[in-house]
Amino acid sequence: SFVSIAGVHFVCVDVTISIARCKISKKLSFSNHWEATRLQLTEFGGNMYTALRSSKLLYRSSSSHLLSAKFLMQIPFTRKMSVDARSIASQLNSSGLLRTQGLIGGKWRDAYDGKTIKVYNPASGESIADVACMGGRETNDAISSAVEAFKSWSKITAAERSKYLRKWYDLLMAHQEKLAQLITLEQGKPLKESMGEISYGAAFIEFASEEAKRIYGDIIPAPASDRRLFVLKQPVGVVGAISPWNFPLAMITRKVGPALACGCTVVIKPSELTPLTALAAAELSIQAGIPAGVVNVVMGNAPDIGDALLASQQVRKITFTGSTAVGKKLMAGSAETVKKVSLELGGNAPCIVFDDADLDVAVKGTLAAKFRNSGQTCVCANRILVQEGIYDKFANALLDAVQSMKVGDGFSEGVVQGPLINEAAVKKVDSLIHDATSKGAKIILGGKRHSLGSTFYEPTIISDVNNEMRISREEAFGPVAPLLRFKTEEDAIKIANDTNAGLGSYVFTNSIQRSWRVAEALEYGLVGINEGVISTEVAPFGGVKQSGLGREGSKYGMDEYLEIKYVCLGNMNKD
Repeated sequence: SFVSIAGVHFVCVDVTISIARCKISKKLSFSNHWEATRLQLTEFGGNMYTALRSSKLLYRSSSSHLLSAKFLMQIPFTRKMSVDARSIASQLNSSGLLRTQGLIGGKWRDAYDGKTIKVYNPASGESIADVACMGGRETNDAISSAVEAFKSWSKITAAERSKYLRKWYDLLMAHQEKLAQLITLEQGKPLKESMGEISYGAAFIEFASEEAKRIYGDIIPAPASDRRLFVLKQPVGVVGAISPWNFPLAMITRKVGPALACGCTVVIKPSELTPLTALAAAELSIQAGIPAGVVNVVMGNAPDIGDALLASQQVRKITFTGSTAVGKKLMAGSAETVKKVSLELGGNAPCIVFDDADLDVAVKGTLAAKFRNSGQTCVCANRILVQEGIYDKFANALLDAVQSMKVGDGFSEGVVQGPLINEAAVKKVDSLIHDATSKGAKIILGGKRHSLGSTFYEPTIISDVNNEMRISREEAFGPVAPLLRFKTEEDAIKIANDTNAGLGSYVFTNSIQRSWRVAEALEYGLVGINEGVISTEVAPFGGVKQSGLGREGSKYGMDEYLEIKYVCLGNMNKD
């Protein structure tokens, strides 16, 4: 028979679970037996125990050693036993890639006061590791190590730096599977996406290794016959690199690769939610032979670490990916010592679907732009603008596509959407949806927590959204696709640009003329035309307005880590 809980259909099977078969101590009291069995059910089926109990389908038997249930098997079943996650963590530890200390001057170090913070698996809520909780003192020592290393690293040839970076790239790719497992473990994205992130993130190191040999100066025709004018490009110095949790590897390599290629040294501050990938990458940088002090990693107390980086006159540049609010604070803090700043901040990406778009291409591109990484990227389609002539067809096609998406633990086969990073993320998505529906929007799919529990959220589509709702004004960072209707091209451009953000944007049309007009009119740093995934190491990535300053990736990203020096040679006509 079938039963439905929270809108999810299950197959019902009468079962009896024997406490004697549970892998627990026989010395436990009955209440502890019950708890142990509850934990087994939780490990087997995620939030299944809670669903069973609340539905009165799970109950104690009259026998003191049996539990009875109409046990539920979800179709499709996507949650793996947590023992798999523990096994993966153990394998990573054995490989030497599961590091829990900070890296300062080439040495792995605990926090000076011995404090640690826990890193959790968002799919299960289980603790993965305790990592050093560092602060200002450790950061200042890391800065000192970077300053010392800069003296030699900035002087070696570009060809030598290129070889070090190439070796680092090779090691990242050689350990792709293990690194991908680590990302899925601490960040939650499906393993296939994590594998893709390793390739993507490593590509920035590879590209930087190649560009290291192409940092050219310039010769300027002099206005006087006895002068020679030329331009040198030199490394900026020590760089403070602050990275987010949504791409634990790529957001670091996109900064550190060009910094090292230009001759800079770095102090990396990864998110305290996902520090393990950064530490594993740092371990591989050591194995690549990159000298001590060139790469340093500190994590833990974010305000203290940030304050130390900002206060230091020896840190000459801050590069940051994260929220606009934090970016503004870093920009203000950098003013005291007039540091160079690169900021890749929040987005509010429009995805514009015109009447003349290829429907299949538009749906495929929108799915990629919206639901990748459970909607937790800065360039996710935050508003889907659909022209009225194709609105209903597009909404139905998108509904069909999203309904087939499999949600679950990132290690499970076929899963395309994992959990959100934490409870705060779930509450934010809930809040935005509640605001939209209270103002007239309609939920046509999802709109609530997933039956898997934890921080899983149902893939959601909302119709009848307007640009005044919070979900159109704020970055959702979740698997929610709001559909907005528009009439004309001019309307679409006006709605799309009506935001303080200006990072990613997407356009679907079969008209070359329209694609060019709209691309020029959109106030965004990135425009994808008939494509939902556009980021690559060979193209510049960055925003306008309050989405940031500077660019990452490509040859343009190299300039962010260089100072330009003008040299004038005078009296050149003398013997």
